[in-house]
Amino acid sequence: MATTDVVPRGSAGGTNQKRIVNDMSIQVATVNGSGSQSSNTVLLRSIFQMGVPVSGKNMFPSNIAGLPTWYTIRANKNGYIGRKKEIDFLVAMNPETATEDTMSLAAGASVLYDEPLALHKLRDDLTFYSVPYDKIVAQVCPEAKLRKLVKNMVYVGVVANLLTIDMGEVEKAIRKQFAKKVKAANLNLAAAQAGFEYAKANLEKRGTFYIERMDKTAGKIIIDGNSAAALGCMFAGCTVVTWYPITPSSSLVETMIDYMKEYRIGPDGKATFAIVQAEDELAAVGMVIGAGWAGARSMTATAGPGISLMSEFAGLGYYVEVPGVIWDIQRVGPSTGLPTRTSQGDILSTAFLSHGDTKHIMLIPCSVEECFSMATDAFNLAEQFQTLVFVMSDLDLGMNNWMSDPFQYPTTEIKRGKVLSKEDLDRVGSFARYKDVDGDGIGYRTLPGTSHPNAAYFARGSGHNEKAQYSERADDFENNMERLNRKFETARSFVPRPEITKGDAGAGKVTIGIIGYGTSHWGITESRDQLRDEYQIETDYLRLRAYPFTREVHEFIEQHEHIYVVEQNRDAQMLSLLKLDLKAELIPRLRSLAHITGLPLDARSITDELTSMEGK
Repeated sequence: MATTDVVPRGSAGGTNQKRIVNDMSIQVATVNGSGSQSSNTVLLRSIFQMGVPVSGKNMFPSNIAGLPTWYTIRANKNGYIGRKKEIDFLVAMNPETATEDTMSLAAGASVLYDEPLALHKLRDDLTFYSVPYDKIVAQVCPEAKLRKLVKNMVYVGVVANLLTIDMGEVEKAIRKQFAKKVKAANLNLAAAQAGFEYAKANLEKRGTFYIERMDKTAGKIIIDGNSAAALGCMFAGCTVVTWYPITPSSSLVETMIDYMKEYRIGPDGKATFAIVQAEDELAAVGMVIGAGWAGARSMTATAGPGISLMSEFAGLGYYVEVPGVIWDIQRVGPSTGLPTRTSQGDILSTAFLSHGDTKHIMLIPCSVEECFSMATDAFNLAEQFQTLVFVMSDLDLGMNNWMSDPFQYPTTEIKRGKVLSKEDLDRVGSFARYKDVDGDGIGYRTLPGTSHPNAAYFARGSGHNEKAQYSERADDFENNMERLNRKFETARSFVPRPEITKGDAGAGKVTIGIIGYGTSHWGITESRDQLRDEYQIETDYLRLRAYPFTREVHEFIEQHEHIYVVEQNRDAQMLSLLKLDLKAELIPRLRSLAHITGLPLDARSITDELTSMEGK
């Protein structure tokens, strides 16, 4: 299947069009397990090193090697790094998808293909380039068993020539990619150079797309969200990680293992942390709760199926009031669903995860920088509110390559919340674990091992009163549940506040508002420019960063006639949460722009649907 929607073809061919510089989407279609990841990373980094803003998105199969995979590089001089709906330059290396990939392109696109595929016979409105990869790679790679892997680097050289990418930057990227393997670096460089020289001697540049040097990536980094989250959790003081591998969250913990082994080994050579692979997700979150009760900063990482399995323990953490952090790298469900596609489909279920009345704090990063910084927020909020905090990332953010400013060293202090020490207990004498002393719904707690006769209490998942004593009295249960709800209401003033971007009001008030969250942000920001430039529609934009909602969310909705809630799920899950939170008279203002394709949300889809609903 092609990863782009089929675009209506015009009559114009791929030649005699204006020159397009630093504004394109490059898609490489290969097969899983062919070694194309290194080649695609080199291509991405080469463009990045030329100062052009880029992002890279990998769509890969969820099962065995040999199935189709697509890698898309977005290069854009204006800094748009969300997915682009159209593909401008296709590198067709997979015979099984080559025809469909080519037929899905818009007129004027370019196609680079392996010579035996003969794709030029399919259409007359594209620019085609044919390359005999097998012949070229045989000349530079004596070992036949390596040619399958090295062949991919040939197309890097060809693309570099056709798009005018500096080969000096290609070499630098290859040396970085194979930094510890000089022989492999030399072999791959030779393959890229051979591709470049072949294109220079045999291919006439007829396409419209060019890469030219800019200065918009100086000081930037490229990193995936899971790696950023791993760094953030380490800096946040996490000492216990329990997990069960599941796509797309596994790399978060795998990367964290590497970081902790490098930076969290004590002077005596012993680890100052514990990372445990559990037998399943239920056991993993149970360990998180146990470690959190014992005073450790503990976490796990999972995806939708794991979240479902954690439901019972989530209720325990909520009711017993134990801190812990759960990273949900969302993927397409239900059931196994599409495990290697992205989604925002766990929002509603996670907000109320478990049976009975529960409400959970959720943080929602949109960028790798927020994956890093929200780790500290998550652990601080978990301990402050003595509850599980869910960080709602997704596959697009977690596993794909994103450009970012370097992360700032955390300056927020570690906040342990209302923990009573021996000295505190000496002063106050005794305490009631679940009593609301301060009116914020948050009780005081002690940690196991606190040397005081009044430090102990029962952490009960069954009915209890404010002294943690077993109770089935109706008033005790009602008081406890009302206090837990009061605690959740208090959290509104402490969770990360939304980010609000105003449109140009011009002669009058902006009446259209957009609410988005997570990785939908990147399509929304680009769509707002399209709405302005193409339809003269001004919008205000609020990006949600947490649940429960803060007062700014209510005020934003009150200020606009139409509110479009943009999200990547079928059932408008965030809109449903908003409806539960709003005054009844405000609900009719909300309109849903919900998308569920498994592909990262693109700007054009938002623009087309919003203008249609506005009657444009």
